[in-house]
Amino acid sequence: MPEAHTAMRPAFRTEYSYGDRILTVGRGNPLPLGASLMPNGVNFVLICRHGTAVWLVLSEPCGDEVLAEIPLDERYNRTGDHWHVRVSGLPEEFCYGYRIDGPVGDGHRFDPAKVLLDPNARALSCGRPWGRDGNPPRRSLLNEAMMERGGVLNPRVPLEDTIIYELHVRGYTIDGTSGVRHPGTYAGLAEKIDYLEWLGVTAVELLPVDEFDENDCPFVNPLTGERLKNYWGYNPISFGAPKAAYALSPERSEPWDEFCGMVDAFHGRGIEVILDIVFNHTAEGGDSGPTYNFRGLDNALYYMLDARGRYLNYSGCGNTFNSDHPVVRDYIVACLRSWVAEAGVDGFRFDLASVFGRDRRGNVVVNPPAVNRISEDSLLYGTKLIAEPWDAAGLYQVGTFPGGERWADWNGRYRDDVRRFWRGEAGLTSALATRICGSDDLFAGRGPLHSINFICCHDGFTLNDLVSYDVKHNEANGEGNRDGSDSNWSWNCGFEGPTDDPAILALRARQVRNLMATLLVSQGVPMIVGGDEFLRTQGGNNNAWCQDNRTSWIDWSLRERNSDFLRFLRGMIAFRKAHPSLRRRAFFGGGAGGNTPGILWHGVEPAQPDFGPASRALAFALDGRRCDRPGILDQDIYVAMNGGDEPITFQIPASPSGRRWRRAVDTSLPCPHDIEELGQGPPVAVRHSYEVPARAMIILVSED
Repeated sequence: MPEAHTAMRPAFRTEYSYGDRILTVGRGNPLPLGASLMPNGVNFVLICRHGTAVWLVLSEPCGDEVLAEIPLDERYNRTGDHWHVRVSGLPEEFCYGYRIDGPVGDGHRFDPAKVLLDPNARALSCGRPWGRDGNPPRRSLLNEAMMERGGVLNPRVPLEDTIIYELHVRGYTIDGTSGVRHPGTYAGLAEKIDYLEWLGVTAVELLPVDEFDENDCPFVNPLTGERLKNYWGYNPISFGAPKAAYALSPERSEPWDEFCGMVDAFHGRGIEVILDIVFNHTAEGGDSGPTYNFRGLDNALYYMLDARGRYLNYSGCGNTFNSDHPVVRDYIVACLRSWVAEAGVDGFRFDLASVFGRDRRGNVVVNPPAVNRISEDSLLYGTKLIAEPWDAAGLYQVGTFPGGERWADWNGRYRDDVRRFWRGEAGLTSALATRICGSDDLFAGRGPLHSINFICCHDGFTLNDLVSYDVKHNEANGEGNRDGSDSNWSWNCGFEGPTDDPAILALRARQVRNLMATLLVSQGVPMIVGGDEFLRTQGGNNNAWCQDNRTSWIDWSLRERNSDFLRFLRGMIAFRKAHPSLRRRAFFGGGAGGNTPGILWHGVEPAQPDFGPASRALAFALDGRRCDRPGILDQDIYVAMNGGDEPITFQIPASPSGRRWRRAVDTSLPCPHDIEELGQGPPVAVRHSYEVPARAMIILVSED
């Protein structure tokens, strides 16, 4: 049997002193969870099933001194597993936490000496500037003003019109080249809205903003001796509380207020905000990790444990959140609801989402209750739900993630097949055709909008590094270059790393245009990672999670230095937006190589596609009269791709509607002829022999 602590609890009473205030204590209500303002005080509710004693601890923001400690009576202040109490007389802003006693062993880790955070808090006290050492006491915080936010209406951009732009809140503006007044903050990010609107993206996807400790990284850069940081933030301490160090003032409720103001600013310009959220594990880690909340609240409830009470680790981070448990499922949904209802967030990308598909012992289940609960929640029903459809233990579910119609998947197969084609591998034309059509082999029965297409993301090579390095260079991460993926499908174009060779530079310039042009003519939802539009580099580091320095920060001077490519990518975004036939809601049908009324496949010769094992060429035409939007017509589009190392001459087919062609894109040409202004390109005759150089592609558009 588990051994119990023997701490003494004082008898219940109704009045407590809090500085010069007198607090009046009542039984409280068992709902809602967390700390809530009521007409007669503040109602506190906490779920704890296995605890035997609970104390509410009250203090001033950022104060070390506990001003009041209220024991909860198990009969008077408990309903089911909900411990609750009402306290009147508290100031407008205060801090609170809980101490909990209970059994030890059999998976329980109660320790009444620790003051625990409220999992439902939306702000923590004693936030500190980024990177500052020391551990001041963190408490959950409530401020009445946090409950009064109005907000701006959400843009509600249809998924077919969405272009996602992934970024890191701090890294996007912290470099001195950003030119913002408030670098590295939510407010600083809002200062870049003009640029993002100009670029043409419709949604920003923020790397984790749930509170985390950037100083919990154990590694040292062996090249400099510098202690590294947990820069990315995939190690949450408190779900739903915005990262304090990303705010101008990290203390009190300012991070919440600044975050909400940033969301409103984006919404006011028609741009959505998607959060990368980490419900697969917490920062409490394995057996030797710290205790912030869940471990001390009810370790056996919140974490997946084996029969001996040891942590199951499907996240690769020491523990796995027990999302199969109904209480934990409800908690996850409550956090998502808060981001949506209180902060106005438009959607979520779920890190290692396949963890949701495991039961309490780690077995894979067919219809995970957590996924169904999120999918069908009435408040979340208008939000975008995006799965990273794999976990750290080998479960890979691209196209089979059990989310049904409500979810889209990060399509790792798209990334790999496009990279492999453009690095020159033979026999990829059939796979590439399938990816361009929206991956109907993976998302059969759903549609192309369930595929989040990307070439690069935060995790891996940048676009520039993808065409500049054959292998990763992660020595600065302090793990002996063992971290990060070895399967990058990259190609350095003939030299590893930076070079002044004009021929290699020209080839790399073609390759980045090829990759981005392919992304933006593919069916599905495109995602671009911030800084790739002007070719930022990480020096070949493909796992820069711990690099809080110029390796990861956006160098805005590249905007001018690589303005030719920025112009190209902005033009391709505008091209996609101008053509609804590139943004279909349904598959063409017929599979790769199967001509349908919407798409016609070609090869070097019209109507003669080559999907054989030696092929490196692909061409197709879209019929603009059949773009699957009722009452909307588009121009026809022709695309020809040469992934080989020799020029290929394509015979230009007639357009599906019989109209004349004009060139829109030729990635082999220098700026400004690589992409023409919409409708302004030179004419290209039917049956014209158009030579497409090695590693290049063209796009033609029919005249109106």
